Amino acid sequence: MLIGIVGKPSCGKSTFFKAQTLANVEIASYPFTTIKPNHGTGYVRVDCVDREFNVKCNPRFGYCIDSKRFVPVELLDVAGLVPGAHEGKGMGNQFLDDLNQADVLIHIIDVAGSTNEKGESVPALSYDPINDIMFLEHELDMWYLRLIEKGWDRFARAVNQEKPELNKAVAKQLSSFRVTETLMEKVIQKLDLDADIMKWDKNVLLKIATELRKATKPMIIACNKIDVRGAYENFERLKQEFPQYLLVPCSAEAELALREAAKHELIKYIPGDNNFEILNEDKLTEKQKNALNFIKTDVLDKFGSTGVQKVLDIAVFELLKYIAIFPGGVSKLADQHGNVIPDCFLMPPNTTALDFAFKLHTDIGKNFIKAIDVKTKKPVGKEYALKNRDVIEIVTSK
Repeated sequence: MLIGIVGKPSCGKSTFFKAQTLANVEIASYPFTTIKPNHGTGYVRVDCVDREFNVKCNPRFGYCIDSKRFVPVELLDVAGLVPGAHEGKGMGNQFLDDLNQADVLIHIIDVAGSTNEKGESVPALSYDPINDIMFLEHELDMWYLRLIEKGWDRFARAVNQEKPELNKAVAKQLSSFRVTETLMEKVIQKLDLDADIMKWDKNVLLKIATELRKATKPMIIACNKIDVRGAYENFERLKQEFPQYLLVPCSAEAELALREAAKHELIKYIPGDNNFEILNEDKLTEKQKNALNFIKTDVLDKFGSTGVQKVLDIAVFELLKYIAIFPGGVSKLADQHGNVIPDCFLMPPNTTALDFAFKLHTDIGKNFIKAIDVKTKKPVGKEYALKNRDVIEIVTSK
């Protein structure tokens, strides 16, 4: 799974990315700090199953703190997008194309209104962040339209002559968008499109682009800089203006500070928690103490978390509706190396026991006999629909 992090310059994208990955990325308050996209590993938070079995897990990938399991996902932080990106402004075409493989988008906005549409610093609350959401929707729609229009005339003439099923033909033409025949059929019905494809003009194609963008690039809005005075009022206004989106109050700077402090063992902090524990106050400078106190009172106490972990979790588990599945055995939870509950897989919705068997290994899927729900110790069939946090043992013929 690939999660794209998007937004205009200087809205906090790279800070958000670094907070999630602790990668060495350049952060500055001027436009286009990020030129090439940053790839990194972030982590979604899952309640580990180890506590239910009275054991302590040893993850092969990711990590676990106090039965909070952090499962890796791939993140892509592209350079800031500016109005006209789809026309190539600010290297926009390149950055938009980088997002093509993303399964879900996190749109970072400066909810404090302290940067204008170009990412330039302005007085807080002097710029309306509503513009940022509308601008990104427009740029993505126009980007989709640009890609749809490539070779469209020739394609439309062929369809007009051969008369294939419209949804199948168009889905094949737009397969690079991950458009399925079922999705295209829904779009055709929703827009009540003419059966004659030659009547689909640019306005029609733009409507198609919008529907495909909504379906293939689900998006969550991370309302960054929520700790700036007056930003919360903007956040409440945005929720009313854009009920179609999930909006999360967020402070990437606070999250980065907490993770760096935890990394240096100054505090104990579990990403996504509403508190932290100071481990050695004597090692903290007055400046660090003041910063931690501000984060506690003005971010964690007010909003329940910094929002950074919450944004990622919502993107994976609510927008994409993925589930976390743990391989295990009824008689043994450890692998051959003694690692207890070493793996946790993120699986798409409606994953069956047989799907999971193939995920583990092709041979396991081919030789599948049954699966066992390790929590209940009951066998389940190959069509059993897995649930979040299931622990599954696969029984094979070999």
